[in-house]
Amino acid sequence: MTDAPADLTDEEVFEQKAVRLAKRERLIESGVGAYPVGVPITTTIPAVRAAYESLETDTASGDVVGLAGRVVHFRIGGKLCFAVLQSGDGARIQVMVSLAEVGAESLQEWKELVDLGDHVFVSGEVISSRRGELSVLVREWAIAAKAILPLPNLHSELSEETRVRSRYLDLIVREQARTTVRARAAVMKSLRATFDSHDFLEVETPMLQTIHGGASARPFSTHSNAFDTELFLRIAPELYLKRAAVGGIERVFEINRNFRNEGADSTHSPEFSMIEAYQAYGDYNQIADLTQQLVQDAAVAVSGSHVVTWADGTEYDLGGSWDRISMYESLSAAASMRITPDTPLGELQAVASDVGISVPQETHGKFVEELWEHFVKGSLVRPTFVMDFPVDTSPLVRAHRSKPGVVEKWDLYIRGFELATGYSELVDPVVQRERFVEQARLAARGDVEAMRLDEDFLRALEHGMPPTGGMGMGVDRLLMAVTGLGIRETILFPLVK
Repeated sequence: MTDAPADLTDEEVFEQKAVRLAKRERLIESGVGAYPVGVPITTTIPAVRAAYESLETDTASGDVVGLAGRVVHFRIGGKLCFAVLQSGDGARIQVMVSLAEVGAESLQEWKELVDLGDHVFVSGEVISSRRGELSVLVREWAIAAKAILPLPNLHSELSEETRVRSRYLDLIVREQARTTVRARAAVMKSLRATFDSHDFLEVETPMLQTIHGGASARPFSTHSNAFDTELFLRIAPELYLKRAAVGGIERVFEINRNFRNEGADSTHSPEFSMIEAYQAYGDYNQIADLTQQLVQDAAVAVSGSHVVTWADGTEYDLGGSWDRISMYESLSAAASMRITPDTPLGELQAVASDVGISVPQETHGKFVEELWEHFVKGSLVRPTFVMDFPVDTSPLVRAHRSKPGVVEKWDLYIRGFELATGYSELVDPVVQRERFVEQARLAARGDVEAMRLDEDFLRALEHGMPPTGGMGMGVDRLLMAVTGLGIRETILFPLVK
């Protein structure tokens, strides 16, 4: 089976491919070639449209340009042929190939050799047609790259499966796909600019690690032949960035690729991008302020405003100062019972049973977080920082300065999903070792997401890490927040079966 466009059968695609391959051979045999190393362009389609947008109807500019684009519309006439060329950003321009301008032989070759989907170079005068269509009246033309397979029907919607499996077709056909790529680039530029304005340094840390850590997640594993050892694709860069903080890089961030061997759905991908940042002599409140600015600056970069318009037309306001609510207090209010860090495990088990929640690892913190998601998460509309988490689910976080039994951690929820998390970092190496040991006990009881004891990281902490605020935020999810799209749309080439 081939990846046939929805409007063509496999047999029709096979026939078209055979015809196009014959045209390719003819181009090669003629000495012209089907894939020249370059063509003499002098400008671009967007530049021509911008420069001549006010050209009056049925007027010749007197200016000759050389440009190239993909043929997305094609109409053959006797002495005059029309085509529409599209640039990579979706800008289009009409080209007119006439007997009077190119001669009989060149016109006939155009009719016989050019197909929809081909990249074509044209040189000619910029004119406005009798219908007011900005056009290039072609004097010379050449195939820039011969397309062997036909394009999908440009007037039909691609299926989601085709969009993610053949993103190159999606980019050719669909404006939203091109817009999303540009939005992601704008967001990445904005993130770096915001960090730079706060004097953060960007670094890179290892993707291959001998000990996975920095998050509770199941890793991908591999084997290094050179070192004859098991390695893990990183689940987070946290422990290496903290090593950098120990070394004196007091404001540090990384935009990184992470890999987690877990489920995939509308908000999760096994391979994803995120940012992590650490600010010495800061805490989780200051890092929350920074995170809010990062998101709001990204919204402005994409939409020009804190109010973003999602793909379905919904407007969402990311402006203002965001709410900060307590996990335990909001859960208590929603569940109509007082739940604290001292609530017995049996009471939490009973509440979970009543509402049909199953918790594989039955610890106090796991129950509290699962119950909070059940009772509270769905009610959040505005961007909200959920503050102060259970100790046993946050092994890398400092204990709260005034509230026993919780840690100084927040999760940021936007659009109903977790976008980012932030900590007052645990920098006491003795307490950190105790937390790692407890994680080892959880692993021994079957928790595949529990962290491993990392002696090298503990040794770094023993050299002294300053009080630090840290955060991590999914870049793909940030795109979801500002565009309203699912995660597979925000990742250019998502992993699919």
